Amino acid sequence: MQMTRAHRLLVPLAVLAALLARTVGADVLPDDRADLFYSKYSGGGMDITGESVSARKKFTENFALDYSYFVDKVSGASVDVLSQASVIKDERKQNSVTATFVHDKTTYTLSFSNSIERDYVSNTPHASLSQDMFGDLTTITLGFGRTRDKVGENDGTAFVPNVVWLGHAESRSYELGLSQILTRNWITSLEFNVITDDGYLANPYRSIRYLDPTAAKGYSLGSQIYPDTRTSTAVELRTKYYLPYRAAASLSYRYYRDTWAVVGNTFEFDYTQPIKNLWILEGRFRYYQQTHASFYSDLFPYVAAQNYEARDKDLAASNNYTIGAKATYAFLPEGWKMFKRGTATLDISEIRFKYLDFRDIKDFNDTPAGGSYAPGDEPLYHFNAIIYQVYMSMFF
Repeated sequence: MQMTRAHRLLVPLAVLAALLARTVGADVLPDDRADLFYSKYSGGGMDITGESVSARKKFTENFALDYSYFVDKVSGASVDVLSQASVIKDERKQNSVTATFVHDKTTYTLSFSNSIERDYVSNTPHASLSQDMFGDLTTITLGFGRTRDKVGENDGTAFVPNVVWLGHAESRSYELGLSQILTRNWITSLEFNVITDDGYLANPYRSIRYLDPTAAKGYSLGSQIYPDTRTSTAVELRTKYYLPYRAAASLSYRYYRDTWAVVGNTFEFDYTQPIKNLWILEGRFRYYQQTHASFYSDLFPYVAAQNYEARDKDLAASNNYTIGAKATYAFLPEGWKMFKRGTATLDISEIRFKYLDFRDIKDFNDTPAGGSYAPGDEPLYHFNAIIYQVYMSMFF
């Protein structure tokens, strides 16, 4: 199964963001740690499980290495994978290594990630620099990453694969961040990100449909045709306030726009409440909405109606909201032998997706009153997804 490029890029960026979050404003590196992680996603006809192990080791007070190994397994079939008759089964393996060096008020980070599926290979080197200034009240971060992908298609089955390699894609990411401590209890940050993509950017497992009066259903299927370049720009503003009773509340807004005419807006609210020294409880609400791509259509008027054509639901107009809760328990608050402390975390989220111009033609062939839907009159697609994450961290 081919996953979206956005999803692939978020994995190394998320790892980088976590590393920066632990080092910003610090003259020395954090403690050594080891982590175990498990996640499960169910929704939209897909089941995805993820497992990972990671470790960080300081070799001096200024230099550390991080390593992580991640495996996710996919089964099922998304509703817009029209050309896939059988259930998809696939596995992705990712190795990531990160080197961090702190000198005075500057943190240098180099990382490399390699992700392999039987129909997709991705390599991402990334570099960043973080500088504390003005009495550690201001932090500026610069980053650059370059991802190279080899894209294929399994035109066999889930159990007897036959991969045909279709092309290559390349992505470059440029990042600029500013974090500012405004008061003793208030901090805010602004992040700016630009991503340029070129190469084979289509998803070979998805098809367009177009009106065809000679077909039994009134439409036929055809191949997607994408532009071979894309530039995405995102700006995110986040603010966090520490409340008198040890809690913290944060708000964020993210604006996204790309050259395919997709515009996205994300709003998020998070609340964190420690309980004594044993528990940290967190809750969050997130809302996201986007417009469709300029070359997207659920139903084209005829074959080859335009130069570029897509019916990937990720490019449709949609919105979704997420409600999540997380609980972290410190089961070794005073440490034990070589370990300084240990924590266990359970994170549960529900996401509700609603599509505004993508119709469900897979499960709605017949109308409730009998007969068949006319092409373009099928119900709009929507689904709910549940995500479970469990992880344990040991610090030493």
